[in-house]
Amino acid sequence: MKFTLLSKEDNDRSVYITGNFNNWDPRDVNFQLQLIEDNKYFIEIADQILPENIEYKFTRGGWENGEIDRHGNVNPNRKTEKSLQEINDTVDRWRINWGPFKKEFSPLVEIISEKFFIPQLNKTRKIWALLPYNYHSTNETYPVLYLQDAQNLFNEGSAFGNWEIDQKMSILAEYGRGDVIIIAIENGSEDRIKEYVLDHNSITENAEGKKYIRFLADTLKPYVDSVYRTKPEREFTGIGGSSLGALISIYSGFLYPEVYSKLMIFSPSLWVNPENNFPVMNFKNPYEIKVYLYAGEKESEKMTERIALFEKTMKGWETSNSVQLEIKTSLNPEGKHQEFYWSQEFPRAMEWLFFDSQEDPHELAEKAEIVRQTTTNL
Repeated sequence: MKFTLLSKEDNDRSVYITGNFNNWDPRDVNFQLQLIEDNKYFIEIADQILPENIEYKFTRGGWENGEIDRHGNVNPNRKTEKSLQEINDTVDRWRINWGPFKKEFSPLVEIISEKFFIPQLNKTRKIWALLPYNYHSTNETYPVLYLQDAQNLFNEGSAFGNWEIDQKMSILAEYGRGDVIIIAIENGSEDRIKEYVLDHNSITENAEGKKYIRFLADTLKPYVDSVYRTKPEREFTGIGGSSLGALISIYSGFLYPEVYSKLMIFSPSLWVNPENNFPVMNFKNPYEIKVYLYAGEKESEKMTERIALFEKTMKGWETSNSVQLEIKTSLNPEGKHQEFYWSQEFPRAMEWLFFDSQEDPHELAEKAEIVRQTTTNL
């Protein structure tokens, strides 16, 4: 069967077709289209590969760069029948790193406190809450994700860029996947290393990580659950971060599995604990934990090697500690140790950690249309 595609928007990247014939893989090299002239592409797919009723979409190598209509809306699945044999399609526009972002779906950003007291450390810290865009117009309760390094998560002007989680949450909300509260805790600046490292070692002599993770679990979470409409159970609670923020999130999840069931671990500083001798003292109970593990292959010489070893270590705990770990490892061949790449990965991690991982990504387009219609009618 032959597919011909015309891109109305200039496109300098490869184009792929994905659908119910390749498990909706948006970057399947076996389904990359050939450029036959300016902005015109072609692919021929063997009939035996295709089902009788075909659903499909076009991407530029990922869902963050998928096709959209001229208004910036997510296109519904394209549908056709194998018997037609020849299809001509047009794409008006392409997403760029999940954009464009629609303000009507943007989360509501609140400052919980400019100086939230941390009794375990005798310090104060600025803490933010990002609430679903429709939080105040519903009576729903929500899962919660606690993220480290709030300075680099969504505010403009951060020294290293930011994850743009406010924009990414607006995209997830557009897809019908924005029903999560995010609590963003600013780091302690000059105290960041001390607070994100558990034990004394070569990088700090005054590690305060144990006190910090006690603050998160014993002080901050109870407060958040008392102020906001949360789902307080561990099944709906996650923690995460990047670099040292990811490292302390690993410790938090492993020391408090009764509190957290979802770990978002981006480019963890595993070099601080090369033996991977993380505490698993509370894993005597059969806790189920989901771990989304991400790293870029251009981060450092040993990053992917450490990630592979860490994943192997975690899988070993399943048999020795009765813990049930569900691990998803994502390696970006182009990824560097930068906020830009964590920003790209954030929506994928949110989708997998907090929503039904069995649901195909293409089904989100139909959910997005329902959400748009509902919002229009409000």
